Amino acid sequence: MKISIITATWNCAGTVGDCLASVAGQSHAAREHILIDGGSTDGTLAVIEAQRAGLAVLVSEPDGGIYDALNKGIARASGAVVGLLHADDLYANPEVLARIAAAFADPAVDAVYGDLVYVAKADTQRVIRHWRAGAYRPERLRLGWMPPHPTLYLRRALYERYGVFDTRYQIAADYDLMLRVLSRLTGRVEYLPQVLVRMRVGGASNRSLRHILRKSWEDYQALRVNGMGGVGALAWKNLSKVPQFWQGKCHG
Repeated sequence: MKISIITATWNCAGTVGDCLASVAGQSHAAREHILIDGGSTDGTLAVIEAQRAGLAVLVSEPDGGIYDALNKGIARASGAVVGLLHADDLYANPEVLARIAAAFADPAVDAVYGDLVYVAKADTQRVIRHWRAGAYRPERLRLGWMPPHPTLYLRRALYERYGVFDTRYQIAADYDLMLRVLSRLTGRVEYLPQVLVRMRVGGASNRSLRHILRKSWEDYQALRVNGMGGVGALAWKNLSKVPQFWQGKCHG
């Protein structure tokens, strides 16, 4: 089963090499790595060109932000299954895509996800927060639950059926897409109870108070638009993150 992995980049010369090597090191050979660059000016493209052989698609041009870039990648994907790996992130081990492919071998499975750890930017072995997603149940969406988006893989047909990232959101388009798809799909959602991705801290959603407030507002809008609740669900969504920090300390 061919899996398409999409990476969006913009001025990330310090980390994109690790991301590319992580994909290239996967044991699952039936894959394509699609990289959409927003016109980097910091040396990112030089790093990418040094590992160009591992990429099926490379586009570098101005875009409307990360979600616009990811949509460009989805449009170019040819795999039966699509996932993403951010330029700052790594797979937890070389068998991640093989396990995802094995789960999708069941034609009744439409989506697969797993656990994620947030790691220090300078030391990806130091775990700061451990996100144990837990098994999927549709009713959990109304309690603010979501799978870690970097671990979520969907059949490409779901994007054709339910749409791609809504670029009107600056920060929460991933949450909106997950609510839109998971609340409507008819196939099975499979949970792999293992860490699939190591994600460096310092993302757009939590880099400042302004971004945190913006994300909360967009999360609320996504909940309302998809009929999944409102303030109560948003509160549960944020409170559910607190134990993850304790888990990170215990398992780091």
